[in-house]
Formats: sequence, structure tokens, C-alpha cells
Amino acid sequence: MNNRIDAKMFRKMFLAGAANLESSKEWINELNVFPVPDGDTGTNMTLTIKSAVKEMVQLSNPNLGELAKAISSGSLRGARGNSGVILSQLFRGFSKEIEDLETIDAYSMANASHRAVETAYKAVMKPKEGTILTVARCMAEKVGEMVNETQDLEVILKEMVRHGEYILSQTPEMLPVLKQAGVVDSGGQGLIQIAKGALDAFLGIEVDYSLQEEPMTERPVPASAAMEDIQFGYCTEFIVNSEKKFEEKDEMEFKVFLESIGDSIVVVSDDEIIKVHVHTNDPGLVIQKGLSFGSLSHMKIDNMREEHRETLLRKADAVVAEPAETEKVPRKEHGFIAVSAGGGLDDIFTSFGVDYLIKGGQTMNPSTQDILEAIEKVNADNIFILPNNGNIILAAQQAKDMTEDKNVIVIPTKTIPQGISAMISYSPGKNADEVIAKIMEDLKHIKSAEITYAVRDTVIDGIEIKENDIMGIGEEGILAVGQNIQGTAIKTLQALVDENSEIISIYYGEDVTEKEAGELAARLEDLFPDAEVEVNKGGQPIYYYIISVE
Repeated sequence: MNNRIDAKMFRKMFLAGAANLESSKEWINELNVFPVPDGDTGTNMTLTIKSAVKEMVQLSNPNLGELAKAISSGSLRGARGNSGVILSQLFRGFSKEIEDLETIDAYSMANASHRAVETAYKAVMKPKEGTILTVARCMAEKVGEMVNETQDLEVILKEMVRHGEYILSQTPEMLPVLKQAGVVDSGGQGLIQIAKGALDAFLGIEVDYSLQEEPMTERPVPASAAMEDIQFGYCTEFIVNSEKKFEEKDEMEFKVFLESIGDSIVVVSDDEIIKVHVHTNDPGLVIQKGLSFGSLSHMKIDNMREEHRETLLRKADAVVAEPAETEKVPRKEHGFIAVSAGGGLDDIFTSFGVDYLIKGGQTMNPSTQDILEAIEKVNADNIFILPNNGNIILAAQQAKDMTEDKNVIVIPTKTIPQGISAMISYSPGKNADEVIAKIMEDLKHIKSAEITYAVRDTVIDGIEIKENDIMGIGEEGILAVGQNIQGTAIKTLQALVDENSEIISIYYGEDVTEKEAGELAARLEDLFPDAEVEVNKGGQPIYYYIISVE
């Protein structure tokens, strides 16, 4: 009977589990429900566990407690994507239960498994069954049942894995979207791979424990370093304190004037103020026009060409562009961090006042550590994080929970357009609660979609999709499927636009030309004459267009 796991065996089992996960990561990536070319569950879970491995292998002859703390700390900081964050919370709970033990027996295995699941469930605001959480919970419950029958860990662990595989096979019955796509839950599959690797090591089956280094996401960079070719040199923004009624015709006239002298135009008004943002070569003309509507406040004019030139000089000197030390930057009330992917999107966020950009997005989710480093570099009383992707929100929340000396607020933006809307909604001079309330209210009025291609045949929501089809994916699912990019984009917008729609924004990706985006805009202006169509260079990979309607 084998009824004890010491530190040496536990280390071996963890390394084997990590190695087995890494060997399966591409297969797990392909289990993505939507057949898009950015499935990343396997990659996210692998990078998360490798962060724990990296911290663990630095220990010399560790005891069980030291291993537990290294695994917990490393996985928490390295967590990427929802699956990675949930995995890190499973490790965290398990580690907390064993950190004071010398060895693990059947009862402590049951207790640690239960605590792992309890910790993971608490980390997710709305736990969904049919996911990695369900697989982990059922495996833990099986261990709890088995300890009443035997103390033999070999028997218990074998039964735990067998039961976990069965539960995984049932996930399509729990989540209809999995059944339609013909896949099991990818996060649950990743967890099974870890458990199977650990079991092999426990049984003495030889496993290659070597882990190849993965390219990591870029470190957070100062937003000024994201600037590229600059046609209009001055980012000009201010608030007009209205002294007369600012009617719709006034707003249209103001926008037409701004379009004649610049781009990246935003004019947002309510009963008392008008928020103005524009890139121009003559900020004086903008200010003069603004004064015709009332007095000005919160004025800011930045020379973007000078900022860009200084960045290029630093690069020419082969110096890595590190952000300024926070103590050298004047402290302010509110600071913003945004996740972005694409030079054009970087420029847009920068121009709207984002203090720090984190490179990432759907194709490579930033880790909790990436977000922690960005928080460290922003010198503000309140730091707002815009994840701009549903798969990054948990990592951002985890970074918030790990930050003790700053007030961090995660705005749950799930798309790039939502992040841009949040920055447009922001008005200086309001307290943090007022900022949150205004942003969350404005997010209710924006609808987003993305245009990309299918990587496999599948059926989703009754819609048959073939490999290489073009898809329009909205926030709730598939909106359109076609054989060409422009036509599918139009069908997607026809599904989004209604009688209340006023603005259509198009952000074209790195695989779309400016001419093609302009042709799409012209077609949309004909189809939706009551809506204003805006075209912006996004430069994002994978997605031909990111679209918003408000």
C-alpha cells in the first residue's frame, strides 16, 4: 500500500503534470468553442503552471511547505486568461492546506482537494457548470468518497483521474454550446492532463520533465512609445463649460469644423459640459472654436511628434524604453491602464489619456504579473484597469486583489470598443465612484463585434460553419457567416444596427488596407444613412475588423 507523498515525490508529480499539459497544449487550444484562430486555453494554462515551475525549481532540497508556497506564488503571478486564473486558484487552495505538512496522506489529499475547489469557486463571480470548475469539483468529491474506503493513494488517485475523465466527457451535456461545437471543455481537459501526468509520476512511469521556454507577452510599455506615423502633431483636449444650449446642429457643425483640421475626433456633451478631443496641427483654432460655446477647463495639449521623437532616440541608443519612475511623475487623482493589440489601437488609447498600455488581447493574454507591473508604474490615487477582453478580467481582478498599497478598480470591459468608450466617458474632476457610474452607464449603449475566419468545421447556435468561412462574432455569439470579409462585415452590422443607432465605428486590422476599410465605410453610409460612420486604423492581428455600434 502506498499511502504517503513526501516533498520529493510531490515535486516530481507537479513537474510531470506540467510537462504533460505542455505536450497537449496545442490540442487543448483547438477545443475552443468558437472556431477562431486564437484558441488559447492550453497556452494560458501552460504558461500559468510554468510560472509555478520556474519558482519551484529554484529551491534547493525544499520541504513540502516551501514547495507549496512557491507553487502558489508562481502560479498566481503567472496566471493568464480565465482558465489560468482558475488553475492558479486551485493550486493556491491546495497549497494552503498542505503548507504545514511533512507528507500528504489520503485524508490530507481529500482536504486539500476540497480546499482547492472551494478557493477556485470563490474566485469566479458567476461559476458556470460544465467547465474546469465542475471537473475539479467532481474529482475532489471522488477523493472524499474514496478515503472512506481505502487509504491507498494509488487506488484513490487512479479513481480520481478516471472519474475526472468521465465528468469531462459529460461537459457537453452540461453546456449546450460545447455539444453543438462537438468539443469537451478545454479548461477541464487541461486539468485532466495535469492530473494524468502527476499520476504517471506517482506510479513510476517515466516522463520527460523538461519544459521549453515560451515567448512571453511584451512587458508593459509607456503609452507614448506606441506612437507611429503622425499626421497631426498635437493631441488637444478640454472640457467646455456650456454657457448656452448646445444643440444637435451645433454638435454637427463643431465636428465638421474639427474634421477639416484634424482627426481622432470626439465631441461628447450633456446638459452642462462638452468634452472635446482632437488631433490637429493647430490647437489654437480648436480652442478658439471651443470658446464660442463657453468657458474652458481641464485643458491639455501634448506634442505627439516630440514624444515620438524622444522614443525613437531612446531606441537608437539601444536603450529599452522603461517607464518613468512613478515618484518622478506628479501624482494625480485618476490613472488608466488598458490592454491593447495593434499600433492603431495603441494610438487611440494613448490619445484618450491612457497612462499605460499592456500588449496583449485575445491572441496572447497578459499575466497577472504583467498587470501588477503596470499598476506599479502608474502614480495615481485611483488606478482604473481596462482589460478589453472577457478572458483578461479575472487576471486583472487577481492583480487588484494582490495590490495592497493602491486603490485599483477593474472596469469589466470585454471588447476594445468598450475600452475606448470608457475613456471617452471619463471626465476629470469627478470622484472614483462617479467615474465608475458614468462609464458603466455608457457601456450599456455600445454593441461590439469582430470579423475573423473559421479554423475548422462546426455548428454553433444552429449555424453551420465551414473551415475558412468568414464570421461576424458578437458579444453573445455568431451574428453572420459568409465567404468574403466585406460582405460578412455588412451582414454583421445589419444584425447590430437598429433605429436608435447613431455611430458606427470601424477599426481595421493589419490584414485590411485603408482603401478596403474606406470602401466598407462608403457602403455602410449608403445602408445606414442615419448613422455616422467612423473609420480608424486598428492594426490588430487575427481580426479583420473590430466594429462597434452605439
